[in-house]
Amino acid sequence: MTILYIVLGVLALLVLWVVLTYNGFVSLRNRAKEAWSDIEVQMKRRYDLIPNLIETVKGYAAHESQTLASVTEARTAAMGAQTVEQHAEAENMLTGALKSLFAVSEAYPDLKANTNFLELQRELSDTENKIMASRRFYNANVQTMNTAVEQFPGNVLAGPFGFAQMDLFELTDAEQAAREPVKVAF
Repeated sequence: MTILYIVLGVLALLVLWVVLTYNGFVSLRNRAKEAWSDIEVQMKRRYDLIPNLIETVKGYAAHESQTLASVTEARTAAMGAQTVEQHAEAENMLTGALKSLFAVSEAYPDLKANTNFLELQRELSDTENKIMASRRFYNANVQTMNTAVEQFPGNVLAGPFGFAQMDLFELTDAEQAAREPVKVAF
C-alpha cells in the first residue's frame, strides 16, 4: 500500500510539473506576442506618418522624385512584411530611405523651416524611439522564451507541445549604417 502512495505521489508531482511547465511556456509565448504587437502598433504609426511627410517634401523638392519613390517603395515593402525577419529587413530599408529623405531636405531651407515638416520629423523621431523601446522589450521576452525552450528539463516538453524558439528583431549592419550621420555635399 505504501508503494502505491509513493507511485501516486510521484505521478502527481510529475503531472503538476508538466502542467506548470506548459503554462509557463504559454505565458512566455503570449508575452512575446504582446511585445510584438507593441512593435506593430509603432510601425503602423510610422507608416501613417510617411505619406504626410512625402507630400510635404514634394511641395519643396519636386525634382527629388527618386528619393520620394524609394521611401514609398520601402514603406510598401515594410507594410507587406509577414515574418519577424522580413519586418527587420523591410524596416532597415525604410530607415535608410527616410535617412536619405532627411538628407535631401537639408538642401531646402524653406522645407527645413516648414512647421509641418518639422512636426512630422519630430513625430517620426519619437516613433523611432518607441520602436526601439518596443524592440528591446520584445527581444527580452523572446530571449526568455528561447532560454526556457532550450533549458533542461523544459526542453523535454517544449517540442512535444509545439513550443519553439522565436526570432529576435535585431538591428542589421544596414540599419546601423543608416543611423550614422549622412555626409551631404553641395
